[in-house]
Amino acid sequence: MTALAKLLEAALFASAHPVALSDLRNMVADDEATTEDVVAALEEIKQHYDDDGHGVELLEVAGGWQILTRPEFTEVIERAQLAARPQRLSAAALETLAIIAYRQPIGRADIEEIRGVGAGQMLKSLHERELIEVVGRGEGMGRPLLYGTTPGFLEQFALRHLGELPRGDELAIALRDPNAPLPEREVETASSRGEAADSLHLSGVSETTQPIEGTEQPRTAEAPA
Repeated sequence: MTALAKLLEAALFASAHPVALSDLRNMVADDEATTEDVVAALEEIKQHYDDDGHGVELLEVAGGWQILTRPEFTEVIERAQLAARPQRLSAAALETLAIIAYRQPIGRADIEEIRGVGAGQMLKSLHERELIEVVGRGEGMGRPLLYGTTPGFLEQFALRHLGELPRGDELAIALRDPNAPLPEREVETASSRGEAADSLHLSGVSETTQPIEGTEQPRTAEAPA
């Protein structure tokens, strides 16, 4: 690998979280590399891991880049308790998180109307785990707080951006047959994500937890072989 690729590899290995492209670019002097050079070096690292059959891979996650264990080794590593795994979310927490993910920005009253139960404690728990955050205030009485997901949400569920949330047609297929191929995805907008949320009705645990549990689970940062 080139000297720049080795430098970026070392920086990514030292970080426990995804590192933004801008932060990687700022790490090198202006006269040493351009943004295009950094992107090319990242692709070089990724290709190196893939071609040489390493047990880790370089992925773009939550707006940054991170070295992660390959999926086929995650379960064995966790079983050996060599890596800490985020505490599993309850069905109620997953349901609340799914509602926020698809309907954001959304207020507590709307969440409670959809779920049919109080959401105060659940919102507090998700906020403490840095999966949701306050993103503004509504225009209704009392200017209620509006919630949205965080970069930590994307990181925990291995999503590059919210456009990778499962669509309604993808979820319907996954519920019938988890191994069935998904339809080709077109470029998505906030509107199309809202339509997907409407198609789920977001009223039952079986519908709202599946998109989250069906997402690729977080993997552990590991040293390359």
